Amino acid sequence: MNKIEKKNKLLQRRRWRIRKAVVGSAERPRLVVKFTNLHIHAQIIDDSVGRTLLGASTTQKVMREKKLLPNVAGATEFGKVFGEAAKNAGLSTVVFDRAGRRYHGTVKAFAEAVREAGLQF
Repeated sequence: MNKIEKKNKLLQRRRWRIRKAVVGSAERPRLVVKFTNLHIHAQIIDDSVGRTLLGASTTQKVMREKKLLPNVAGATEFGKVFGEAAKNAGLSTVVFDRAGRRYHGTVKAFAEAVREAGLQF
């Protein structure tokens, strides 16, 4: 097993471990954030019916115009926009799923920006 395969395997194990505890419902859906090398993706999911309530990404046309990068500044700006969209969709409380990543840097910046926009978790 090479280094990349081992890293991906450990990331997947962390995701499974987190998902055992973090479950979205109709009252408190799950907010998932995923950072890649080029983009940021976020979704709010109701796991009881397996439906995505809201999704956004920096690959969308509106976000592409802002040219957000997956760094702390980009995560903060994206978090503000996503939090406002969630409030407009009628969502107020969520469960945060960090998708196997540590709660620091970009993940923390995104979470704090979403909280400032009015979501509670």
